[in-house]
Amino acid sequence: MTGRHFVPAAGRDWLLPLYDPLTTLLGVRRFHRHLLEQAEIAAGSRVLDVGCGTGNLSLLAKRLHPAADVTGIDPDPKALARAHRKARRGGVVVQFDLAYAEQLPFPDGSFDRVLSALMLHHLDADAKVPALREVCRVLKPGGSLHLADFDAGGHARGLHGFLASLLHARHARAVRSPVPDLMQDAGLAHAEEVARRISVMGPIAYYRAVRSPSPAPAAAR
Repeated sequence: MTGRHFVPAAGRDWLLPLYDPLTTLLGVRRFHRHLLEQAEIAAGSRVLDVGCGTGNLSLLAKRLHPAADVTGIDPDPKALARAHRKARRGGVVVQFDLAYAEQLPFPDGSFDRVLSALMLHHLDADAKVPALREVCRVLKPGGSLHLADFDAGGHARGLHGFLASLLHARHARAVRSPVPDLMQDAGLAHAEEVARRISVMGPIAYYRAVRSPSPAPAAAR
C-alpha cells in the first residue's frame, strides 16, 4: 500500500478532523440514504462500500440493514481509523479494509451490492475504468453497483466549486466522461443514470449498473 498516490477523503490530511462535521452540514447523509434506497439491500446481502472514507455510508447501511454483511474499503489509513472508532462507539459491526479501488482484495463474485458515494471523481481519468472493472469482478452475477457523484456540468459552479478548491486542491475534478459509458467499458450491463438531486455542493447524479448473470446452461440434447 505504500508509495501509491490517492486523494484523502477530506482532500488534505490536516482537514480530516473537519470532514464529518462538514459533510453533515452539507447534508451528505441525505444523499447516502437516497443511494441506499436505490440499492434495495436485502437481508443476508453482502455489501461493499468502495472509497468509504470515515465510514459514514457503510455504517448507515449496517444500521438500516442489520442483517446485511457490510464491508468498506479505502486507501486512507487515517480515515479508516476514524471509521473503526465510530463503529466501536456505535456498536456497529462493519469490516473496514485498507485497499485501492483499482485492486480490490476480494475473490470474484463476492458481493451482492457495491456502493460508491462521491468517490469516482477522486480517481485519475485512467484509473476510473480499472476501478469499475474491479467492481464488476467482485460482484456476483446479477449483483448491482449503485454510485453517486458530482455531475460534470455543475462541478465547478457555486459552493461546490469553492469547496472543491478548498478540500481537493488540484485533484478535485468532476467525472467528465459519462458515467454509464465508463460502466459499460468496464463490462457492467444496463448502466444508467437513475436520478439527479440538487445540493448546495452542486448537482448529484445517481447511477446503477449490473453484472450480467452467467449464461444459462445449454439445453440437454
